[in-house]
Amino acid sequence: MKLQSILKNLALTVVILTAFNGFAQDNFQGQATYMSKTTMDMDNFGGREMSPERKKQITERMKSMLEKTFILDFNKTESAYKEDEALDTPGGGGGFRFGGAAAAGTVYKNVKDNDLLQDQEFFGKQFLIVDSLPKYEWKMTGETKQIGQYTCFKATAVKKVDAADWTNMRRRNRDNDKKDADKKEGETTEVAKDSTKTDEPKNPFDEIEIPEEVEVTAWYTMQIPVNNGPGEYWGLPGLILEVNSGRTTVLCTKIVMNPSEKAEIKKPTKGKEISREEYQATVKKKMEEMREMFRSRGGRRN
Repeated sequence: MKLQSILKNLALTVVILTAFNGFAQDNFQGQATYMSKTTMDMDNFGGREMSPERKKQITERMKSMLEKTFILDFNKTESAYKEDEALDTPGGGGGFRFGGAAAAGTVYKNVKDNDLLQDQEFFGKQFLIVDSLPKYEWKMTGETKQIGQYTCFKATAVKKVDAADWTNMRRRNRDNDKKDADKKEGETTEVAKDSTKTDEPKNPFDEIEIPEEVEVTAWYTMQIPVNNGPGEYWGLPGLILEVNSGRTTVLCTKIVMNPSEKAEIKKPTKGKEISREEYQATVKKKMEEMREMFRSRGGRRN
């Protein structure tokens, strides 16, 4: 068993050294395809006022934005990550967004200059978010697994959640739901006698929250020794092939090294230039406006 482990490590070392020689070329470039899937808890969203049929309809419409394909074009220092437009079929629900609100564009990273730029549409306005690369304090676990033909190593980190990141939204006090249900079950008779309770519609915005931080698990391969990965992720000694963050899983499904037709990796320039903090403040303000609008209408939905 020990000899088998030594031979496996030796073979991996040879592959990594060979990869480093290939990546030393000045014109090196690669392209990785990722599948992104986000799960959302819709069971109690909208309370009793929303019918099961309506919830199902919303869930089906949201599927197009919860399951997406992205392309990462990268070289030794730069990358551009964007949705695969070739799969964006007309009438396929691509126009449905959370609150009719946000559509993410290209995420550009430059690990040499510590730059991160992202073009972002929000309620019909185009923004260009200018930021530095996030600092992840990665912890190596020593665990490995195969993703396709690549040997991957596991690393974890805790990151602060972007206030504008709807993918991390969750129901408030969801861990106490079962306790509350058990408690209410024992109080059925008493509640039935209480005629002072009203069935006012609940504000759906009061039912959700965004956690302050979330644990991230990344799997990277040293067979592709670039300090990069999908979206904003980077900072490991190899290309990140899988990320699990909150309710979202991003998995690499295809890699092409030095494609015959190389995509141009360039900084996005479209939109009003804004910092990450300013953009988050803009989103918070708009969400609060929507919350107040719902209350002023007495919970009526148009």
